[in-house]
Amino acid sequence: MAERSTAAVDVADNSGDEPLTAQADQSTADGEAQNRERDTDNEEAQGSGGTENPGKASPPELHSGHKLARRYRLEECVTRLDGFSSWRAVDEKLRRAVGVHILPADHSRARSVLAAARSSALLGDPRFVQVLDAVEENDLVYVVHEWLPDATELTTLLAPGPLEPHDAYQMVSQIAAAMAAAHREGLAHLRLNPNAVLRTSSGQWRIRGLAVNAALRGITSDTPQRTDTEAIGALLYAGLTQRWPYESDAYGLSGLPKDVGLIAPDQVRAGVHRGLSELSMRALVNDGATASRHESACTTPEELVKAIGEMPRIRPPEPAFTAPPEYQRTTYQQGTYGRPAPHPGATQVLATPPPPLQSRTGRALKWAVSALLIAALGLGSWQLADALMDQGNKSDDTNQTQTTDDNDKGGDKTKPTKPLGIEGAQEYVASGDAQAPGDVKLTYDGDSSTYWRTKRYNAGPTLAPYKPGVGIVYDLGSSQEISTASIGLRYPGNNTTVKLYATDSLSPSTGVDGMTEIGTATTKGNSLTVKASKTVKTQYVLLWVTAVPYAPTDGFSGAGYKQAVTDVTFKG
Repeated sequence: MAERSTAAVDVADNSGDEPLTAQADQSTADGEAQNRERDTDNEEAQGSGGTENPGKASPPELHSGHKLARRYRLEECVTRLDGFSSWRAVDEKLRRAVGVHILPADHSRARSVLAAARSSALLGDPRFVQVLDAVEENDLVYVVHEWLPDATELTTLLAPGPLEPHDAYQMVSQIAAAMAAAHREGLAHLRLNPNAVLRTSSGQWRIRGLAVNAALRGITSDTPQRTDTEAIGALLYAGLTQRWPYESDAYGLSGLPKDVGLIAPDQVRAGVHRGLSELSMRALVNDGATASRHESACTTPEELVKAIGEMPRIRPPEPAFTAPPEYQRTTYQQGTYGRPAPHPGATQVLATPPPPLQSRTGRALKWAVSALLIAALGLGSWQLADALMDQGNKSDDTNQTQTTDDNDKGGDKTKPTKPLGIEGAQEYVASGDAQAPGDVKLTYDGDSSTYWRTKRYNAGPTLAPYKPGVGIVYDLGSSQEISTASIGLRYPGNNTTVKLYATDSLSPSTGVDGMTEIGTATTKGNSLTVKASKTVKTQYVLLWVTAVPYAPTDGFSGAGYKQAVTDVTFKG
């Protein structure tokens, strides 16, 4: 069945309710903590004063190689903290890496963790690391989530220096929009920090641990929107300055100088973008510590999204251009090639041409050469005239032959094809859910960068038995005879199979079995052409996809069997 994404990240990071110092361990991009020797006692000593909660359940005794639900094989324990543990695991059914949070079923927070995980899974927003499963089984509660091997934490991105203005702008725009969507569904993060923000290899920013990370630690807030908005401001502040906007060090970043208070990013580091600096201060309203020059504070992600929209858009930097090397003159000088250069100060002696042939032998030789040249010119002229006359005769014969052929075979000319206009289109759903009905018009808008795409499927390339196929019905405006259909595809591969059917309307009254098949084709690249196997006239044509190739992860979905149609052109 179609799923939202493929791999897993989002392990328990190392900070408690308060920011940790710069010496605290950080999580890597694939979720593995750098210090493997950490245990529950160390975490409690740093984050909660070292006092153990008497009512807290002990963490489950698990080991590498243990299987959950006879499917998820635990590979490596990443974090063991506060009665729960986080693991890198392998989903043996789908043969992919996943991440797993595990805690005892009688843990005081087990119910809230299950509820948070299931609510997060229902959101289905690709800007968040997806929860794939949340189960209570054999006295254990475990949450399975994506693992993103190509993602890098913001903590790691900031290690060499602050972000470029365009990168910081993209980060705050995408993170704020994602959190605004989550809050509209009643979900909050409450632990949004540099360890929870990832950038994929395609440049997309994603958030991990929505609702789940806070539930694992029992963190709540009376003002969740304000808490998440201030966290976004802190992320932007760190991205602009490579400093944490509080006095304490955290996440590998140095804090602000003590007794200075919250100062604007452009006062911390030179060259910071003025608009982004003011935006971070509008979000970082912390006990009244605000800048005097900015506008009203942003207290919700929605207000922050609106403030970003009012800013001038920050464009990416221009690519660096390397000037070509300056033209180097050669030492060659006309008239000296093949001869050594004269020594400085030496007088160059010009070569004297040989005297003309003045003897009796010389005169005879000149007359002989002249006679040969005259004979050659005469012979050449005669041969040229003869060839032109022969060519004229052949041309007359050819014209007569062509005239005869035209008279005899004039009715056998190939009829030229012409493009057929598309008046409208509608996605055809034979069973189950639609794919992307709102994007159907993008397949004939003349722009090859836009497309209608299918969902991602775990098995393939044939869509059956999950679906008999997916497709679009096109309205040609009137009954037309179709000879070919050219189809542009987003994902290359050798398994995309497309069939054309003639049907009775944009909402066919019969299934595919009751339609007239026009033609079928299978591609090996980014486009294919379906040729009509028989003459059919129809106003409505169904483009029916029955098999799709395996495609890697992109900005919209994970790796799996999927396809997208960029352009469709019919000819008749």
